[in-house]
Amino acid sequence: MPDASAWRIALPHTAAAVPLARALVRAALAEGAAPSADADTAELLTAELVANAVEHTAGGDPIELVVELLGGGCQVEVHDGDPRPPGDLTARPDDTHPDPWQEHGRGLLLIRALSSGCGHRRTARGKAVWFTLPARRAAV
Repeated sequence: MPDASAWRIALPHTAAAVPLARALVRAALAEGAAPSADADTAELLTAELVANAVEHTAGGDPIELVVELLGGGCQVEVHDGDPRPPGDLTARPDDTHPDPWQEHGRGLLLIRALSSGCGHRRTARGKAVWFTLPARRAAV
């Protein structure tokens, strides 16, 4: 059975959720016993997912953040009440030719480019959007 630790927290459906989520991810990675993923990258990608959930979902239902530490890195999920997919997390930058100067859509591009895996799935309440990061290599 893999060694895993998980943190789960409900966040407000407001912009205040973004710094709360960043702080939780940083704390979770710092407290983990196994080599963790890069905290700066994890914070950045988490902020993108949470900001998207706040901006693109209606209502005051809380957003849920789940951080799971795995032996080989971490997985972060953001749950919201909207079952619609978040855009194409599986397209590679070469496939879509996004405009990097465009205001919207860069968050998903960052998630695809900087994570080792990403996607979304339906949940009983809406959807979960996730990314994974590998553990950092130990210094030699």
